[in-house]
Amino acid sequence: MVDRPGALVIEDGAEARRLLCEVLRMAGFDVAEAATGAEGLDLVAERRPDLVTLDLMLPDMDGIEVCRRLRGMTSAYVIVVSGRTEEADRLVGLEVGADDYLTKPFSPRELRARVAAMFRRPRRDDLREAGGDRPRILAFGDLVVDEESREVHLGGRPVRLTKIEFDLLVLLASHPRRVWARETLTRMIWHTDWPGNAHVIDVHVANLRRKLGDDARSGHWVRTVHGVGYRFGG
Repeated sequence: MVDRPGALVIEDGAEARRLLCEVLRMAGFDVAEAATGAEGLDLVAERRPDLVTLDLMLPDMDGIEVCRRLRGMTSAYVIVVSGRTEEADRLVGLEVGADDYLTKPFSPRELRARVAAMFRRPRRDDLREAGGDRPRILAFGDLVVDEESREVHLGGRPVRLTKIEFDLLVLLASHPRRVWARETLTRMIWHTDWPGNAHVIDVHVANLRRKLGDDARSGHWVRTVHGVGYRFGG
C-alpha cells in the first residue's frame, strides 16, 4: 500500500476548514487540520506535510507571519486560501514564501486543479542534459545546484529555496542562453495551461534573486529581458 501525501489545513472557520479537508481528501491526501497558527506550526513539525493551505486571518497570529515561519521549517507547497482579495495581499503572501494564492469563496474544482498542477513537476527532459535520468550538478562559479538532493549552495553556503524557486532556478540554469517568456515559465513550472497572473512569476523571481544576493538592476544570476521575460545570467 502506497502512503498518501500529507496535507495540513490551517483555517479557523469551521465551514471553510471542513470544505478544504473534504476536497483534499477526495484528491487523495491524508489531511490534518488546525484552527490556529500555533497549532498549525506544531502539526507541521510533527507531521511534515507535503501541502499546507493557510488562511491569513487567524485568531492567534497573522497568517503572513505563519507563512514566514513555515518557510523556515518545511519545503512543502503552501497555498494561501484567504478572504483578502487585494493585490497587495496576494503579493505579500507570495513574497514570504507561498506558492499560490486562492481567494474565498473558492471553487473546489479550481483548488484541486491548482494542487494537481503544483504536484506535477516540469518535464524531466527539459531539466536534464542528454544522458538519460542521471542527476546533474549545475555549477556556475560560486553557485552550485544539485538536482538530486535539491540543494543550492552559493559561495559554499546553503541557500534555502521553496520548491517553485528551486524548479525555476534549475529551468533557467539548464538553458543559460535561452530567454523565457513569463507565460512559458508558468506552463513549465506549474506544468499547466492555466495562464495565472504574470505577477506570480515576477514575485518568485524576485524572491529567488533576493536569496541569491541578486537584484533586478545587476541581474547577475537572473536577468530581465524587457518586454519578454527572463534568462539565466551566470
